[in-house]
Order: sequence, then C-alpha cells, then structure tokens
Amino acid sequence: MLQQERALTAYVDSVKGRPGALAVVLVGSVAQGREREDSDVDVYFVVDEERFAAETAAGRFAWIERRGLDYPRSYIDIKLASPSYLATAVEKADDPTRASFVGARIAWSVLPSLDETVARIATLPDDVWDERVRSHVAQARLYGGYFLRQAVERGDEFLRRHAGLHLALAAARAALAAGRVMLPGPKYISKLVRSVPTPNGFVDSWTQVVDDPDIESGRALLRILDEWLGDGLTPDEALSTFIRDNELAWLRGTVPAEFW
Repeated sequence: MLQQERALTAYVDSVKGRPGALAVVLVGSVAQGREREDSDVDVYFVVDEERFAAETAAGRFAWIERRGLDYPRSYIDIKLASPSYLATAVEKADDPTRASFVGARIAWSVLPSLDETVARIATLPDDVWDERVRSHVAQARLYGGYFLRQAVERGDEFLRRHAGLHLALAAARAALAAGRVMLPGPKYISKLVRSVPTPNGFVDSWTQVVDDPDIESGRALLRILDEWLGDGLTPDEALSTFIRDNELAWLRGTVPAEFW
C-alpha cells in the first residue's frame, strides 16, 4: 500500500548515509503484497562486517524505528545483516530465516548480486527437501511410536503432551517438506498443514493428536504418515536418524530437527 511504500522510502533515505550501510532488503507482508492498512514494514538492514561485529557484540540484532511517524500504528521492524551473514544463510539458515526472504525485494543496495543471494536463501534443492522428509518421519516415529506409548503406560502427563506435540510437529514438518514449503514459525503450522497436499485423513488425525494425544491417535497418524512418506525407512534407520538429528546435534555442529 502507498503508506508502507512511503514509509520504506523515508527509512531508506534516512539510512543511506549511516556508517557501514550497504543495503535495505524489504521482506514480510509488504514485500509479498499481503499487507493490511496498518501493517508494519519489515526489513533487513545490511551493513559492513565492521559495523555488524560492533552492533552484535553490543547485543543489538534487531530494533524498531519511525514508530508512528508515517501512518497510524506504523513502524519499521529492522533486523541486522551483513554480507557474510547472508552468504552463511544461503548454506545454513533455518526455516524461519529462509522463509523471511521469500518474496523479498531489494529496496536499496550498493552490493553486487544481492538479489541473487537473497533468492538463494529462500530456496532449497530437492535432495535437501527429501532428506528433511526422512528426518521428520524419523522424528514422528520415535515420538509417536515410543515416547508417547511410554508416557501413556507410565501415566506421565508431561511426557504425553510433550511427545504428542512433537509427533504433531514432526508429522506436519514432513508434510510441509514434501510440499517444498518452509515453516516461518510455530504460529503458522496449523494453517500451513491444511494448505499442502496430504492423504485423506491426515489432517483429521493430526488434529486429534494435537487435541488429545494417546496411543491410538498416535498410531493412526503414524500409519498415514508411514504409508505416505515412510517407504524405505527401516526402524533401525529411523532410530539412527533420530539420534543423529537430536542427541548428536551438539557433535555435528547443528541444531535438532525441530529447529530447522
């Protein structure tokens, strides 16, 4: 909308001369054309390595500017980045970071090929998606087929809810990965799992696990998930994949699969 575009222009004009400023990348609802009248403007402010190091050493990774200056309830929501940050994001970023660059627009830049770098952050090759499917199916099997059963048998209410939530998360992540859809964050998952192609009964079974996880509902969801995406993943492979992606994340320099 015009008011967001005016606010963006005013912000860009205000930062062009700041020390270390290299680019402003518009992201979020405004970049994707789905903003509301009062939506804020989300940007990455790209600075040189020296300024990025100084700002982050001081604990400054994100902030808000121009609150209420450009239109009612307006503000610029800023995240800090640098060329090395963006280059690393191409290889290692998690889903929320990658998803934040979907539909991104370069508002101003002195960096060559920034649009290409931004586009690469927002995409993953098919072989990575396929491995994600296997990983999330393995997560679902262990949480649904082992931890949830143990929780019910022991009467452990915390473990029942924990295992049920992680089963639902893993099953949804597997469905999203199969559809090549990134997860911007947990608040989007209930909507996204209903937006991607899934087998008959998957969403109903997923909802049942979310509402009241137990052995029966867990088995029902796992049965659909395995018939759909679990072909070729043996029980031993699922266990090893779960251990690799969870318990050995510290050793591999990664994070657990639920945080990808």
